[in-house]
Amino acid sequence: MAEQLQKVSYQRMKDGTEADYAFMAENAVAYQQLTPGRLLTYVDTVLEGIPGEHVDTREHSLQSATRAFRDGANEEMVVAALLHDIGVPFAPDNHDQFAGEIIRPYVGWDTYWVVRHHGLFQGYYYFHYVGKDRNARDKYRGHPAFQQCVDFCEKWDQESFDPDYDTMPLSAFEPMVHRVFAREPWAERTKQP
Repeated sequence: MAEQLQKVSYQRMKDGTEADYAFMAENAVAYQQLTPGRLLTYVDTVLEGIPGEHVDTREHSLQSATRAFRDGANEEMVVAALLHDIGVPFAPDNHDQFAGEIIRPYVGWDTYWVVRHHGLFQGYYYFHYVGKDRNARDKYRGHPAFQQCVDFCEKWDQESFDPDYDTMPLSAFEPMVHRVFAREPWAERTKQP
């Protein structure tokens, strides 16, 4: 006979007990520790991208992270470059916000801000071709992370659609993802000074 997993006593959260929520808190810690592996699997298997570009979103993400790494970016920014388009399949119109919220508890406020706004900043390269204002990013001019976001897009994001680029494998980034997501969530680094 198979061992039955322990379950909470409630079927509605308002009926839960202190013991139920202590049990779930323990389970949540173990579950959270699996997040980096789930994200890496997602990057490797789900990111297909919009048809028509020379590389899919997986390759674009790897190229962005490779460029950031080779430019000497700090580890959290390399991870941000890897995960910046992770929301494309589920939230194409706000994929930057989707990705930003995934990394937000574990990275500096400026790294979060760059990922959260890169979609608008990336528009500088094409918005004028689709009837939008390519300078829409200027509404954030003066923000402390404005130039970081400009540089992220210029050096790593908009550059990374090259099918012949010597991209590092996903395995090169796995330890970095694990280290970033092993950080204490919502630490002081996440708060804008």
